[in-house]
Amino acid sequence: MSETSALRPDRLVVVALVVAVGALAVAIWALLSAPSAGEATSAGDEASSGDEDSSEEAGAHVCGAFDTVRTAVSLQTNADLGADPVAVQAVAANARLATLGGGQYLLMQLSDATPSDLAESVRSFATTLQDIGIGQLAGSPANDPAQVQRLNAAQDDAARISELCQQ
Repeated sequence: MSETSALRPDRLVVVALVVAVGALAVAIWALLSAPSAGEATSAGDEASSGDEDSSEEAGAHVCGAFDTVRTAVSLQTNADLGADPVAVQAVAANARLATLGGGQYLLMQLSDATPSDLAESVRSFATTLQDIGIGQLAGSPANDPAQVQRLNAAQDDAARISELCQQ
């Protein structure tokens, strides 16, 4: 075994850890940067264009958050750091973090001004993401019937949210 091949797993471990720490940092930042209920209310009170604009702004905000979460989950789920077991576990950990954190982040983006049909779909999607993530952490394989049902429900919710966000 050459020195280069002996170092490769070590490098993968470092890369996997850097990716995991980066994902954790982004999740923490997202949680800390989300407005509190009081801030969301005061921002809504300052809107000068009335309830319709406030509702449109809230919808646009939630749609942007949905796009971010969908991108994060896709990127972290489909990352390929190689076949090294540590790299595989790092990708799985980041996928779980994106799924659980994404669900929580979406719920935190909802406000009273969010259009009700969009809010209902986002709540369902976010809760399903959290259920998928906790199922993954509990060791449910992707072909587990309950997990498959959750994944299908998440896809249906995502399609509905995409449709609502394009209106």
